[in-house]
Amino acid sequence: MKFIISSTALLRSLQKISGVLSTSNTLPILEDFLFALADGKVTITASDLETTISVELDVDKFEDEGAIAIPAKMLLDIMKTFPEIPVTISVNLDNLGVEIFAGEGKYKLIGHKSDEFPQVPVLENTSKLKLNGTQLVNAFNKTLFATGNDELRPVMSGVLCELDTESVTFVATDAHKLVRYRRNDLKSEQPASFILPKKPLNHLKNIIPEDDDAELSLEYNESNAIIVFDNITLICRLIEGKYPNYEAVIPQQNPFKLSVGRKSLLNALRRVSIFGSKSTHQVRFKVSGKELLLTAEDIDYSSEAKERLTCSYDGQDIEIGFNSKFMLDMLSTLDNENIIIEMSAPNRAGILLPDDKDNEDEDILMLIMPVMLSQ
Repeated sequence: MKFIISSTALLRSLQKISGVLSTSNTLPILEDFLFALADGKVTITASDLETTISVELDVDKFEDEGAIAIPAKMLLDIMKTFPEIPVTISVNLDNLGVEIFAGEGKYKLIGHKSDEFPQVPVLENTSKLKLNGTQLVNAFNKTLFATGNDELRPVMSGVLCELDTESVTFVATDAHKLVRYRRNDLKSEQPASFILPKKPLNHLKNIIPEDDDAELSLEYNESNAIIVFDNITLICRLIEGKYPNYEAVIPQQNPFKLSVGRKSLLNALRRVSIFGSKSTHQVRFKVSGKELLLTAEDIDYSSEAKERLTCSYDGQDIEIGFNSKFMLDMLSTLDNENIIIEMSAPNRAGILLPDDKDNEDEDILMLIMPVMLSQ
């Protein structure tokens, strides 16, 4: 088995799929890339058992088809050092010896048998959804930060996808904050609901081209999802279980409406939170008239900060505490000029909404639970 390929094309592809590699593998073979040469193309695969990602590349020349697993870290480290040159990879399938020729260099290592590598799942009875890069990257960027990390509640560690004939909705929550991101320009012939795991989505949002012309397909059945774009195929196992009824926790009546510039609130909150408690991250929001007063203090270190912002407010005066870390995450994720915070009482959830909708196809709602104010 032998082929010649561009060093930069190979490195770029290896980096795109290396994100699923895990440092704490139970199987040593999962620290390898699987190379399979057939029909003038080489398919390179990485897996952590839950997620499998592969990339298909054209090769310049090839001899003898075959497959071998090659240690990923060593291969990545050597490929990073090459300029744009042709690289020849020659494999002896009898003794699993791998030789890499590049310029004046010759490098040897030992691979592993390809049949030890996990089999790529074959999906049956799937449904398919077509979408573009911008739609999917936006959905992941707007929701992933709100997913949970509680091992006892695995369903909340992923993103819920709800498909129907009117729209597609992506939901993430960790019980302290919640994001519902809806695309009205996406529709599905068949209603469906499934939970995508966090790790592959975090990896995907970094490698999917953010382009309205980049077409992707999302296929799914009861146990797996497969996302295909360009020359990359990712298959991940869905999270089993029933997602909480998120609609039930979204308050329908939040009569007090605060409208404020997103960037000015974001920057003020960044400054004020530095002086707050590192354990509770509590920031006090006091709204009266057209003034929003942000206050944070850390009694242990005798530090305190206050900052006033002008705002537009419709409602009774209110004093409510929010976790500044969660609020900063939300404000950083939104990209609108002005935002609305809807409230009803100091012990009831607040709702963040964009004040100026730039895109009619997007509908986003963020919920944040209050923290008890220390008197």
